[in-house]
Amino acid sequence: MGCRGSCLKSEVPGSTESNQSISQSIPVRRRVKSQIRQVVNGSLGPWKTMPNHLPPAPNRFLRHQESLPRLPVPPLQQTLEKYVLAVQPLVDENQLDVTKSLVKEFGKAGGLGEILQEKLEQRANRMENWLSEWWLNAAYLDYRMPVVVNVSPSVMFPRYAFRGAKGQVEHAAKLIAGVLDYKIDIDNETLPVEKLGNQPMCMDQYYKILSACRIPGVKRDEVENYARSWRPPQHIVVVKNNHYFQLSVYNNDGSPLTIEQLEEQLNKIVDASTQRDVGVGILTSDGRNNWGRAAKILMKDPTNKRSMRAIQRSIFMVCLDEASPAPTEENWTADMALRALHGGGSDENSANRWFDKTLQFVVCPDGGVGIVYEHSTAEGPPIASLLDHVYTYCKSPPEQPKTPKLALSRPQKLAFNVSPDIEKAIDVASESLDAVVNDIQMNCLRFTDFGKNFPKSSKMSPDAFIQAALQLAYMKMHGSTCATYESASLRRYRLGRTDTIRSCTNASKAFSEAMLNATVPVKQKAELLREAISAHRQYTSDAVSGQAIDRHLLGLKLMALEMKQNVPEMFMDPTYETSLHFNLSTSQVPCKADLSMAFGPAVPDGYGICYNPKEEYVLFAISAHFSSPQTDAYRFGEHLAESMRSMREVLEEAAASSSKL
Repeated sequence: MGCRGSCLKSEVPGSTESNQSISQSIPVRRRVKSQIRQVVNGSLGPWKTMPNHLPPAPNRFLRHQESLPRLPVPPLQQTLEKYVLAVQPLVDENQLDVTKSLVKEFGKAGGLGEILQEKLEQRANRMENWLSEWWLNAAYLDYRMPVVVNVSPSVMFPRYAFRGAKGQVEHAAKLIAGVLDYKIDIDNETLPVEKLGNQPMCMDQYYKILSACRIPGVKRDEVENYARSWRPPQHIVVVKNNHYFQLSVYNNDGSPLTIEQLEEQLNKIVDASTQRDVGVGILTSDGRNNWGRAAKILMKDPTNKRSMRAIQRSIFMVCLDEASPAPTEENWTADMALRALHGGGSDENSANRWFDKTLQFVVCPDGGVGIVYEHSTAEGPPIASLLDHVYTYCKSPPEQPKTPKLALSRPQKLAFNVSPDIEKAIDVASESLDAVVNDIQMNCLRFTDFGKNFPKSSKMSPDAFIQAALQLAYMKMHGSTCATYESASLRRYRLGRTDTIRSCTNASKAFSEAMLNATVPVKQKAELLREAISAHRQYTSDAVSGQAIDRHLLGLKLMALEMKQNVPEMFMDPTYETSLHFNLSTSQVPCKADLSMAFGPAVPDGYGICYNPKEEYVLFAISAHFSSPQTDAYRFGEHLAESMRSMREVLEEAAASSSKL
């Protein structure tokens, strides 16, 4: 996001006179662009002064971004030493010796590692962020498996009191109004800048979550954001019974529709979609290559192309789902997590989606509300910030402005012409999606014995405490350690995304083994727990400072490929593969509200675990595959709860013992 208008003037060749004329024309262009925006968005333009919002601050976002430092490239030898330490608890001594030899060869003076490191440093010097484009492609756009369950997380709100279609529409109207209210701060560039300690963080992802969509390709996807296009979208898409509707959400003066107006429009959509339509949306749940080919066929038809473009350009989507088979009260939260995650299958609401869309809000007639979001645009914190705002807004909507009783234009039905080839593709996608739906197990655990309060009272990081409990639970259930992924934010750097906190360490292994050994004294167990937590905190500090190993190693590997080199032997080593087989894929997503995020496991024999630590309890969402004989989300949840309790007991017993001395 470097120079824009300033570069225009300095880079134009020619005489002083021509430069003057160009510099004078720039404000004219800006006025024209401003006038276009006023026509498109209403008389106030995209940056509006609205009640309960800060006044517009144009270019504040750009100035903030340019003030952030660039992501560093860690020293080569530092990363190689950390890598050996990280894999030590995962492999036996013989395999570790092989790995040490390969690492030494890679890192030797004048060797391939140093050549790749130098090229990587050169890349870092010429780019805003040496990693961001590589990571976007490698982690998301080149990934060819379905995004459903594998990539896109869901988030559940606490269950609401409304029941039935009327309450569903009323709540959906408030939800839409709440998102549009948050959007004002995005458009005005007045979102509060997040800080990590005293350090401001990159806000790029916050400004990309609305009006964004993943675009399918046969070999690689793209991701588009239309918010800053010359004609920003003014509509959302509502889908009901597999019918898609384009709904304009702004009045002619640029103000958002009121809750009453939105409710009126949503009722028109409900009335126009009483019969189930062909499930074109389920195509977006298929593998990316299959969907990419089907999308090409769809786009050949002008009607389909217009409908797809309207969906892709929309600010966000709202899915008004049909009633699903009623789960037991005990399993309702887990069932809602799955309904938001995948829609319940081709016979339920999975076709009532467009899984490429960055934000899809799901509103069910039984009081269930959630979201499924396509992950390539953003990590959890920007989504959590939006949802906290929406939750608060829906709980107590502000007084709505008086609007003139003007007839609103009807929502526009987005039609699809379905050819025999597309019908066949829908059948294939439905079968594939149903296999995914039937294989995912979800356990939403509300651990109420204690929350953040206890670790903090023991002068421990709550996150590190929970990660130690996950390590202990895994060893209790599976009798071994495993590679563990925890997301670490790199947002203190410009365009920063994530690196990996490797929670399985030598210290966590020693602690877990001691906890399962009845002969180890309680005091020693407590000391080992503190050492494990200290190791985790140090790794976390390194990771958020750009000094972790995983993205650096990825960069070295990708640089070798870019240079047309063979993949270095270190990356062909079975140890490297083991280190990336994340049986525990975890993420902490703290929210002010009781929101729970859920996602699928990273590997077939693993667990996906997201948690929201509250002061007096912790919300966990634990997923596993039914097809794996080794894993069970409910048994793991039991071991996790036991581990949390036993860790507290150890610390309390050790403290009591010390106080007697």
